[in-house]
Amino acid sequence: MGGSFSIVGCGKVGKALGKFLTSAGYEAAGTASRSRSSAKEAADLLRAARYSDIPWEITASADVVLITTPDGAIADTCRRIAANKGFKPGCVVLHCSGALPSTVLSAAADCGANTGSMHPLQSFAADSFTCNPFDGIVIAIEGDPRALAVAREMAADLGATCLTIATDAKTLYHAAAVVASNYLVTLLALAFRLLDKAGISGPAAYSALQPLIHGTLTNIQSIGIPQALTGPIARGDVATVKKHLSEIRFNTPELMDLFNTLSFHTIEIAQAKGTLSETDAATLRNLLGSKES
Repeated sequence: MGGSFSIVGCGKVGKALGKFLTSAGYEAAGTASRSRSSAKEAADLLRAARYSDIPWEITASADVVLITTPDGAIADTCRRIAANKGFKPGCVVLHCSGALPSTVLSAAADCGANTGSMHPLQSFAADSFTCNPFDGIVIAIEGDPRALAVAREMAADLGATCLTIATDAKTLYHAAAVVASNYLVTLLALAFRLLDKAGISGPAAYSALQPLIHGTLTNIQSIGIPQALTGPIARGDVATVKKHLSEIRFNTPELMDLFNTLSFHTIEIAQAKGTLSETDAATLRNLLGSKES
């Protein structure tokens, strides 16, 4: 495509998109942020000539407007740009929220713009990027046909693969991403807390678990979730599960509810694998369904 784009919202995602779109041959028309210093920093990164704390000053001439503000500001930002004639007819307006549908950009659509969303399935925890964070990832897109075509082309130019989703499925899609990313951190925090109580902490804890984590992910990729499940519940080892519960209750009682819930839902996966008998499954459900063991 190689057209012009503006970035509205100069946080981690906005700067990353701008930087690598520019590297792919797109022209940065300008950057806008609540802070002029943030907008200038992003403009310098993108080699954009214009920056502002007033979004419509840098969006009016752009072929594509990327609204990369926090979720709660997307609709209002779009309305203010539209009210100030900041979208040229026929332009494409995309937001990058994982949770919100493209319909929050209705003010832009009313101005004759094509609207959609493109959400990179990637964690943007760093402010700077030594390599392209979009290369090889999935970018989920939805919206009207013209916006989809542009988002698909941009994703390809960034080195990503596109996943087209239904607009009304956006929230469930985002919930899945939250579980896979955010709650994975929570799950590993649970493992590290238990290792700490066992006398293993800091870098040693991570070094101990890293091969196991990577091996599990590799197994899921190669043989699927049910077959990748190992451990005491998969083999119906009720005695070991009882010991786990007893030790956790004594040493880290605040973690009992989370451990119980994870164990309980693992039973269904073990049965899908075919290694857990109905008798052992019932025993485990009774054990995990109460706080007593």
